[in-house]
Amino acid sequence: MHSVFGKSIFKSYSGFINLFSRVADPLVVVIAAIAAYFVRFPFNEALLPHDYRSLVLFAIFCVVIIFPSFGLYASWRGQSLLKQARSIFLAWLTVVLLMIIILFSLKISADYSRLWLGWWMMLGLASLLTFRMFIFGFLQYQRMKGKNFRRVIVVGAGDLGERLINQVNESPWMGFNIVALFDDDEHLHGEMVGEYKVTGGISDVEAFFNNGHVHVDEVWIALPLRAEQRVKELLYELRHHPVNIKLIPDIFGFSLLNHSMTEIAGLPAVNLSDTPMGGSNQLIKAIEDRLLALCIFILICPLLLAISIAIKAISPGPILFKQRRHGWDGRIINVYKFRTMEVHAEDEGCITQASKNDSRITPLGAFLRRTSLDELPQFYNVMQGRMSIVGPRPHAVQHNEMYKDQVNKYMLRHMVKPGITGWAQVNGYRGETDTLDKMKKRVEFDLFYIENWSLWFDLKIIFLTIFKGFVGKNAY
Repeated sequence: MHSVFGKSIFKSYSGFINLFSRVADPLVVVIAAIAAYFVRFPFNEALLPHDYRSLVLFAIFCVVIIFPSFGLYASWRGQSLLKQARSIFLAWLTVVLLMIIILFSLKISADYSRLWLGWWMMLGLASLLTFRMFIFGFLQYQRMKGKNFRRVIVVGAGDLGERLINQVNESPWMGFNIVALFDDDEHLHGEMVGEYKVTGGISDVEAFFNNGHVHVDEVWIALPLRAEQRVKELLYELRHHPVNIKLIPDIFGFSLLNHSMTEIAGLPAVNLSDTPMGGSNQLIKAIEDRLLALCIFILICPLLLAISIAIKAISPGPILFKQRRHGWDGRIINVYKFRTMEVHAEDEGCITQASKNDSRITPLGAFLRRTSLDELPQFYNVMQGRMSIVGPRPHAVQHNEMYKDQVNKYMLRHMVKPGITGWAQVNGYRGETDTLDKMKKRVEFDLFYIENWSLWFDLKIIFLTIFKGFVGKNAY
């Protein structure tokens, strides 16, 4: 299982770089302001006068608010340094224009040296560009050492696929490593396209995944537009694999208007299956989870202790129940809950969901389940980084195997971290899923959450959980 769902440790660079950039950008702006002041007033002993410090603080506020809107903390993999430089220039120009507008609106522009402002603008831009070049160089150095690469399968060895392969080979700095190439044209099987041998047909892609010899991060589909049915068949075959799938359509003869696209090696791509937890979103989600989980864990410590004592006093056995479940990207994690049942054994590979009037549930366990207090130990999972406070509820591994063929897009729930509460739970789909329709509705709500994720959506779900997410008619 780990060979299929494992992730390279160097993917954590994106979160670290985002955090580093968000801290470093305001610091770079401050240093540039101080340097500009000493250029303008070389013999002044003061670091920065009070009025100047106020303007610098306003600039820091603008950087924190404005820079993310220019995508400066999103993933830049596969995009050129020139494009990054253009975004930095526009973001810094916006900050500078806002400062100038404020100065003239408050009629205090005469209080500041125009030469200092000019130097600050130039040094600020030069410093921000230099910082991004440093990050770019760091990533290239890691890739020269064979790290920070994403392994890719290309489906389509025709003209479009060959063009894609050539551009990837000509741009190794992008950090993509093509591990296999597939095409339905039997005349191409075993032939070399670029530097890669065509492994087999599109129907062989699923078997390549199941072999598990090479972990795959992304699948790029480079088929002609007429191959719509083959694309649908491929998506169906890969439905059990939470892998990023991108379509590189042959649309060079079309004029697109206001469409959201991404790029791979300079070619347009459409995200068919992608996680929202990339770039700055991953950082925001991590900060949200850690801060809230730590605060809540501290507050509920007395309650955790009281419940633990009560469980131990009422029935023999461990205090905590530990179960293997699928986490982010399908990786196996241990999820902790308070034990609510008598200790019992089940047949290997079989997990029976709790049902109404279940004889295995203790009286205290029934209360804990009705009030969701049995879920409280999962805040430790959140602090471990294996779960989120808000996300699709994790199911037992055996239940995933049961439902993944019965519910369309079921495994796409694992494109984000599982949560203690979620959009499905606050909408009434909590507890036992004794019918297939209930599971389909739960998955429907989970996928809606993934497609529409935002920090505010998380806060809304947490707020709703307080009022109607702790109890439910299916919680037993």
